[in-house]
Order: sequence, then C-alpha cells, then structure tokens
Amino acid sequence: MPGLYTTDTNDVHSLLANGDIEVIGRLAGSSNATLLVRLEHEGGHGHAVYKPLRGERPLWDFPPGLYKREVAARVLSEILELNLVPHTIMREGPFGEGSLQLFIDADPHEHYFSIYESRPDLHDCLREFAFFDFIANNTDRKSGHILLDIDDHLWGIDHGVCLSADFKLRTVIWDFADEDIPSHLLEVAAPLVESVPLGLAALLDDDEVEALQQRVKYLLQNPQFPVDHSGRRHPWPLI
Repeated sequence: MPGLYTTDTNDVHSLLANGDIEVIGRLAGSSNATLLVRLEHEGGHGHAVYKPLRGERPLWDFPPGLYKREVAARVLSEILELNLVPHTIMREGPFGEGSLQLFIDADPHEHYFSIYESRPDLHDCLREFAFFDFIANNTDRKSGHILLDIDDHLWGIDHGVCLSADFKLRTVIWDFADEDIPSHLLEVAAPLVESVPLGLAALLDDDEVEALQQRVKYLLQNPQFPVDHSGRRHPWPLI
C-alpha cells in the first residue's frame, strides 16, 4: 500500500491538514481506536493513521487526550533535529478531534530486534531513538514501534503514552547503555533546559514541561545512554 503520493514536506502537511478523510478500517492489535484513512487533496492522495479522542480507553496514569502526545512527540523529534516521528498533526476527523499521522509503508517483518541484529549500519539511528525516548519519557517503546520504510529510513510510532511528569521510561532499546552520547545530540537538546518552544509546551502541562527540562539537564550532566539497573524497564509485550 503506498503511504503517500509525494515526499515533499509541504505537500505532506497540506495533505494531512486539508485532505478529505475516508476511513478504511481499524488497524489490528491496537488498544485504542487506531484508524487507517485515505486522504485526497487537490489531486494528491495518500494514507494516514487517525487516532480520535473518542476512541481512547481511559488510563489511570495519563489524562484523556493521548492524541496530543502523538503530536508532541513529532514536535520534539523536530526540535531535536532527528526526524524520527512521521509527520503528525491535530485535526478534526470523522469521529472528532484527534491526531493524524502519515502512514509509513514499512516491511512488517522488520522491527527493532531484527534491525539491530542485521543492520549495524543503522545503529547510529537506533542510538538516536534511545536518546529521544529518554527525553520523551517514552512508556511504551516496543520493538514493533520501530519501522523501516522502503527508503531505509527508520521511524518511531505510537507515542500516546510519553512525556509524563513522572519518570516512566519503558523501552526495548538498551543495547547502547553506558555508551557516551554523541555530542551533537546533546548540543541540539541543551537549549531545552532554558526554554521549551511554545509549539511543544502548549501540548503539555507545566509539570510535564519542567520534567522534560530536568531529563535533558540530567543527560547533559551524565552524557551516557541510560542503564536499566532494575531490569524492569521493558514494555510488554516486547514486540
């Protein structure tokens, strides 16, 4: 299934923001309503993943509005100059407001574990995911949440439970633990300690913004990839 008719960033945003939405169906295996949709706008077309607020199951540790965190993860990825999260916006859809994320045409047999074992050339990008997930406080980085597209680009999806004020990191990416974090990643992240751009801060509560700044500050003072000394910071299922 083709993901998008063009790779131009402006065209992608225009399609997501202005395209007519046709719901194709629900994606299997998702706990919340996760809908594959077809978009059409000014002769262009593509596919996206629509997650409406109305389809969210209540969680005890996250307030309603997980779709906003999907958008926030994309914004954070761009602030960090990583381009790890597919283009994601908020907009009104057939079932109300939600997130709309570019559908990634990926090999369904590839995921973090298989990529780590077979593609050492992509390890630097996997390190970027480890860095991003710590700052994003990702609570659910399963192996299957890393996608390899047809152009050999890695993407991360399913960020609805991230950016909490409480430290909740759960991830499968521990293979780089205790390695030095590349200095260029720390340099890009450092300004967040002083100020979080409004485009991200507006999607979070004040305590979540402060916690994000504290996580960045921690990495600047301890510039190694984190270690899971407890052995319990893994999601379930792993894939």
